[in-house]
Amino acid sequence: MEFNYNAYAIFLLICGAVLLILASYIFKRGGNAVKWFSYMMISNAIWSITYGFELASSSLWQIKFLINIEYIGIASLPLNWFLFCLHFCGKECWYKKPFNLILLLIMPIAAIVLVWTNDMHHLYYENIQLATDGPFPMADITFGLFYKIFTIYFYLLLACGCYLIFVKFRISDPIYKKQNYSIIIAALLPWLANIAHVLGIRPLGYLDITPFAFILTSFLILIGIYRFKLFDIIPIAREKVLELMRDGFLLLDQQNRVIDYNESIKKYINANGEKLIGLPIEEAFPNQPEFFKKIKEHEQGKIELNLIINDEKLYLETEILFLNDNKLNNDFAIIKLQDLTSIKNDTIRTKEQAKELEKLNQLKDRIFSIIAHDLRGPLVNLSEVLKMTANNEITSDEFKSLSPTLSKDIIYTTDLLENLLHWSRSQLKGFGIKQEFFNLRNLIINEINYHLPGATLKKIKIIHDVFPGEMVYADILMVQIVMRNIINNAIKFCYQDCEIHITAAYQKSGMMLVCVKDNGIGIAKNILDKLFKAENITTRGTSNEKGTGLGLMVCKDFMNRNGGDITVTTEEGKGSKFCITIPTMK
Repeated sequence: MEFNYNAYAIFLLICGAVLLILASYIFKRGGNAVKWFSYMMISNAIWSITYGFELASSSLWQIKFLINIEYIGIASLPLNWFLFCLHFCGKECWYKKPFNLILLLIMPIAAIVLVWTNDMHHLYYENIQLATDGPFPMADITFGLFYKIFTIYFYLLLACGCYLIFVKFRISDPIYKKQNYSIIIAALLPWLANIAHVLGIRPLGYLDITPFAFILTSFLILIGIYRFKLFDIIPIAREKVLELMRDGFLLLDQQNRVIDYNESIKKYINANGEKLIGLPIEEAFPNQPEFFKKIKEHEQGKIELNLIINDEKLYLETEILFLNDNKLNNDFAIIKLQDLTSIKNDTIRTKEQAKELEKLNQLKDRIFSIIAHDLRGPLVNLSEVLKMTANNEITSDEFKSLSPTLSKDIIYTTDLLENLLHWSRSQLKGFGIKQEFFNLRNLIINEINYHLPGATLKKIKIIHDVFPGEMVYADILMVQIVMRNIINNAIKFCYQDCEIHITAAYQKSGMMLVCVKDNGIGIAKNILDKLFKAENITTRGTSNEKGTGLGLMVCKDFMNRNGGDITVTTEEGKGSKFCITIPTMK
């Protein structure tokens, strides 16, 4: 190959070599945006160097050969520019989709193939001839159909890259705007130069000034690298940090409208599909008067917000900060929201567990007290009487006179022991219930028969009104214990000749309502309020019967476990009515 170098060719060759050296240096700085810029510089260098050799060529075949190599740089340059802009603006995920990547690669590959095979179809260049009417031989090219299509592709990628940077420019801080100014101005130069060349505006004859413009573009961006620290302070780094933060951030204008935010804030705002930009803060966080007051009065500081988002209660710590750029007034507000829901829930759970543990400890102490006093006392009395009988220290008549008292003590002790055992069993970790269908009427009749001796002794009538075949679904043992305690209490607090009525009625809610009503002494209001609570409430009966203080607490627990409940209505001096609800189906 023979070359006759001229000033234009030498300038392009030197600039192309410089671009290659700078591209290698920039590539080593790392970072995706930096690497794609270095690829763009390499494409520019290929175009510049080969076009420089083209301008130094004097034969048509040599020019055509160099154009084929030149198009490797020309076809890849707009693609590398667009990919650089995507990375610079944080949109790199777009081209990682296979379809989008194929769409980007089709045009440059097709352009290179058509240029290399142009003599077979002339789709890219209709004609290439050597023009010798200038200061040196140059290619006089008549553009074909695909050249025009590729030019549109070239302009589209340049325009899309500029648009991305322009959007970034609008929302960037002042220091970033200087960077984007330099990039946008640099990108417009080759665009204008190429449009002039295609339209035939050629002040230098057949000379294409587009590669010169791209060289100038590269150097302008290089100035941005050193003047504005273009790749030391990339806007996307700041934005990605904000997007990765779990705390929410809002930026408000003078009218307290949202003008910027990060993605995390969306978890705390019910926008109902509306755009957040321009949304008044009162609509973003409704029903927060103290929060709005702080913002309107320009009061910095922290405040706690309680929000309901998707039926979930959130606890947020909000920090308000006002920007004071001109030192005269506060124009903008930054609001930071930190989600304390997990910490708050853990705190609430810890407090509840502490209260529950305290209750259990109190209950344990009370049970030990009951075992030490109430349970031990009757057994010691019985033991002493039996010992005295065995030693002939009391007569048969004396023993008979003590028998009623001993019998009551044994009944009391048995009931107390039974309640303690059932309650202790229910408190065991992993204890479950065995729900099944059973005949309610049979259970109630069995419990009436069990209490009949005690009721007969006090001349109390027990009447039931339960239809045969009434079926319920629950743990039969638990319901039996509940009924036993309720009937026992009714007998205990009834005078002689009282009546106890037991009824059962089906409810529309799928529950069976079982009520035990007596016309005894009733329950005092101060005792009623504590009846089902974990407190030791024990009252003597009408015949001085002792209570355990555990029975109704166990009843409440057992009914709740079976999906039912227990309630009481009473009037002092007129009697009480205990009602339980039992499920009738699974």
